[in-house]
Formats: sequence, structure tokens, C-alpha cells
Amino acid sequence: MTQATMKKYIDTGKKDTRSGFGAGLTELGRTNPNVVALCADLVGSLKMDDFIKENPERFFQVGIAEANMMGLAAGMTIGGKIPFTGTFANFSTGRVYDQIRQSIAYSGKNVKICASHAGITLGEDGATHQILEDIGLMKMLPGMTVINPCDFNQTKAATLAIAEHEGPVYLRFGRPAVANFTPEDQKFEIGKALQLTEGTDVTIIATGHLVWEALLAAEALEAKGISAEVINIHTIKPLDDAAILASVAKTGCVVTCEEHNFLGGLGESVSRVLVKNNPVPQEFVATNDTFGESGTPAQLMEKYGLNNKAIEEAVVKVLKRK
Repeated sequence: MTQATMKKYIDTGKKDTRSGFGAGLTELGRTNPNVVALCADLVGSLKMDDFIKENPERFFQVGIAEANMMGLAAGMTIGGKIPFTGTFANFSTGRVYDQIRQSIAYSGKNVKICASHAGITLGEDGATHQILEDIGLMKMLPGMTVINPCDFNQTKAATLAIAEHEGPVYLRFGRPAVANFTPEDQKFEIGKALQLTEGTDVTIIATGHLVWEALLAAEALEAKGISAEVINIHTIKPLDDAAILASVAKTGCVVTCEEHNFLGGLGESVSRVLVKNNPVPQEFVATNDTFGESGTPAQLMEKYGLNNKAIEEAVVKVLKRK
């Protein structure tokens, strides 16, 4: 193993990624007159209050009628509007998959599907609300861009960026306050992975809440003499194949990390890239074909093996297969 000095990241204060979405939407309300917002009775949870206060004529409360919300959003694009829909990830995908497929994806409508409370970190609401299949559902739709940012700052930047992107987007974010460590003034490039640390022994590819956990794991691994390269994949589709291949060409093995079922998620997309270009050993940090349950986010991340300790264990396992 090689020892290297790892770049350190600082948590500037815990913030929820859904508030990053709210901050981005508020800014768009001031800068882009075509942006409109729709919500399915979850304004507070989606942090849309400031946008509504400043732009009441550009907000549409559809109530608990998510399928209708997707149809309305699709129609609004015909008049040149850029609709941002807001509800929980479960209701943004599973409940309305037919409407998204037929009314938005099939005709390439410029709708931004903004989904909060994704994954098991939704917490106490339990399995019915903790969707762990949404990335798979959305990435399979032709033409759908799928984005899963890691902290408040990156979520705000992603919200601004998708307004400039022509075509349907699925933007996934979460409920709990998590480390905020990416630059406040960052420019978000759709489809461009970010290498956070340089390493030579193993590539750790993470998305969403698992990016900070990957950095914690990399620090612990460094203390053991293991050099980990951490890559933040905020855009799952289109995937940055080149960044993945450049990293594994150096390290020869990979661990993928996501708050999602290992079936259909980021890990499977990475596997496709590897098997077509450079097959190397891979381990998955993800849920194992299961539903969630009620508990605090931290308890659930521990139980389902979605934290820095689980990433460390996966690294040890994959290194034995090199």
C-alpha cells in the first residue's frame, strides 16, 4: 500500500439538502421569469415558502394529486414555462411513473422533477415513504437526466443549473441535516464527476449523502496506509464514464456508495462502464434488495450498512480481490 497526504474537507455546519433546493428555487424566482413551481401539499417540507412569498402568481398548489401535478407541469412547458415540481421522492416517481413516462419523458418536456426525502434517511416515516428504487426508475427513462447532489451548497448549485438545461430532469435530495462541505460559489456541471481526493489503492465512487461518508472513510483508511481516491458522482445519468475509467486505471478496484438499492442504482451503472472497458473488482455499499423501516437516519444508516464504517469494510474486501 502507498501512503499519500489526502486533501481534507471541512464541514462548515450541518444543513439539509432540501433547504439547498429551496434556496436555489428562491434565487431562480428572482432571476428567471419562466420558472414556475408546483407542489403536492408539501410546501414546508420542500422549502418552497420563500419562492411562494416572492412569486405567488408563479406557484401552483395542486394538493395531494401528484399525477395531476405531472400533467400540469408537462402542459406548462408548451407555453415556455420551466416547471419545478416538488414532493417526496416516493411520490415523485413510484406514484406517478406512468405520467412521467407518457407526458414528460416520451415527449421530452422541460420539466424539473424535484424530489425530497429520498432514501432511508427520511427516517421515522418508515418503509412506505423511503423509496430506494427511484434512481433506477428514473435513469431507465430515455432522455431523463438524473442528479443526486451531496450537500446544501451542491444542491443549490444543481437547482440553478437544471433551469438552464433543456429537457426533463430528476433532482433527488434528502431530509436530514448533513455535512456541508462543497464550495458555496461552485459551478455545477451536469454530467461532470468531481474528484475529491487523489489515491492509488482504491477508487471510492459515491453519490448524495454517502459522499461525506466516503471522505470520512478515506481519512480512516489513510491512517491505515491505504490511499483512496474519492469521486463525487452527482450526475448518475449521463454518467461521467471517462472519470471513472481514468481513476480505476490507477487503482485497479472500486467501491460504489449510494443510499439506494444496489439493484438499478449508481453501482450498476458503474459496473456497465467497467465491464465494457476495464473489468476490475467492485464492491457495493447500498441497500441489499430490501425495504426500509422506521428509525432515526443515523440508526438506519448503521443498520443498512450505509456509513463510513461500511465503506471501510468494503474497501478492505475489494483490496483482497485485486
